[in-house]
Amino acid sequence: MVRMIRDNTGRFAERPFYQARELDDECERLIHDLLLTRHGKVDYPVSTDDLTVLIEMHDAELDSYADLSHYGADVEGVTEFFHNRGPRVSISERIAMDDRRENRFRTTLTHEFGHVKFHGPLWAEKFATGDLLDRGPNANKAISKRDNILNAPQSDWMEWQAGYISGALLMPATRLSRLVSDYCAQRELHGNIHLTSEHAANLVHAVMDLFAVSREAAEVRLLKLGLLTTTIGQPSLFD
Repeated sequence: MVRMIRDNTGRFAERPFYQARELDDECERLIHDLLLTRHGKVDYPVSTDDLTVLIEMHDAELDSYADLSHYGADVEGVTEFFHNRGPRVSISERIAMDDRRENRFRTTLTHEFGHVKFHGPLWAEKFATGDLLDRGPNANKAISKRDNILNAPQSDWMEWQAGYISGALLMPATRLSRLVSDYCAQRELHGNIHLTSEHAANLVHAVMDLFAVSREAAEVRLLKLGLLTTTIGQPSLFD
């Protein structure tokens, strides 16, 4: 059962508290089940088509070519919740129509899925209690800005969770940790790998290739799992 704690942002009375490991485990289970059901095996990268199916399997409508400009130039995804049907996920057309931003599109898809799967019950409760009345036109929406898609501050708990979920779906912890472990074992490396080292650059490229993610997404995920470090004065494996 999910632990609920007070929501200091005031948006909800309570909000879910997840340990990072809990999110990793649940996201890995979701991806494994999806891939096994659709393909009979677990291979990476997870295709964009699989990610859209994941959203639709959770009773959500997907608009991949939405005009979100009225929310602001920096908004790339919006998930809207309703009292009488499933949520609607909208991805900015600026991402979807640009083939060079395919990885960004995938990251945004999984970020919005985080809102659908992990935060939907919060809005369902607010609808049930009538707490959304007279709260403004965006009270039933999670609005995701460019800078918060991957690495929102933890004070913005909802966007932080959705960003972590995005990385955990695209780059499951077990497979990612094995990639790093194999790399280190082949080179007899021990200790911490600093983000600025050559080994870190090699690992980031390997993650990008295996999981079809951007450099930024790969770096953020490796840092969040403690597989790379930015600690000043901490020696890297390359030094």
